[in-house]
Parts: sequence; C-alpha cells; structure tokens
Amino acid sequence: MNLQPTTLQKIDEVITHYPVKRSATLPLLHLVQEDLGWISPEAMEWIAAKLELQPINIYEVVTFYPMFRQKPIGRRHIKVCRTLSCALTGGYKVCAEFQKQFGSQPGAVSADGEVTIDFVECLASCGTGPVVMIDDDLHVKVDLARAQQLSAQIKAGAKARSTP
Repeated sequence: MNLQPTTLQKIDEVITHYPVKRSATLPLLHLVQEDLGWISPEAMEWIAAKLELQPINIYEVVTFYPMFRQKPIGRRHIKVCRTLSCALTGGYKVCAEFQKQFGSQPGAVSADGEVTIDFVECLASCGTGPVVMIDDDLHVKVDLARAQQLSAQIKAGAKARSTP
C-alpha cells in the first residue's frame, strides 16, 4: 500500500487526538480512501495494525458505512440520488441516462475507466431533485437534457486529457 507521505503524517497526527486509538477508525478510513480512492483489504489490515485492532473490526466499519468504497472507481464519480423526492422528480430516468451515456451499470467502472455511476441514498437537497453529485460538485434539478450536457462535459474532459 503506497500512501502519500502527507497522508501518513495526517494519520499519525489524527491518532493523537483520541484517548482510545480505536476512536480514530473513521478518520483514518477517510484519509486512506481520499489518498487511494478506495479501501482495499490490505488497507483495512494496515489500519487495524495501526490502531491495534483486529482486521475484522475495520472490515465491520467499512461494510457498514456506504461512503467507503471496497473497489476502485472511475476517475470521475457520478452519484445520483434515488430517495423519494428525487425519484418522484425523475432520478431513476436521470440515472438511466448516465448509464446510457457511459455504457456502464451502477457501481461499475466504465470501459474507458472514466466514470463510476452510483445510485445513492439522499444527497441532502430534497427540494431540488433530481440531485446529482459529480465528484464533489452538487447539481440540482437535473433533467435528461442536463444529464446529457454533464455527460458531454465529462467526455470532453477525458478526450482533452488523452490528446497530446
């Protein structure tokens, strides 16, 4: 596992904030995922050793919280809200449009490695659905035309990066 030196420093510093090492589990998982993009079995074992726990203790946390990823994702992460208010305003159709645009199913990495589309629970903007989060950017009132536009922007960015 290759964590950046700055991540390792943050991890060592975060642990000092807790009187019981186990309490640093969530912050460490966030730091590792931020650095690596996901939480591998190796990362779970490393965190467990760092916190003087059994690997199962870390695995339980990773599998309980949906924000922790247990497999790599695409370079861009598209999250479409599926809760009631977004579902009623077209969230399922919007998610299907993103799947169509990228030829990918929820949770899978697109063939080009560019995106992962996830159908997620509440993105906390219930009055402005359907809501889509792309990486850390929230998009509200996303209809099919807006989903197509966002997809085109992602594709254009990927093409620009691949062109020398």
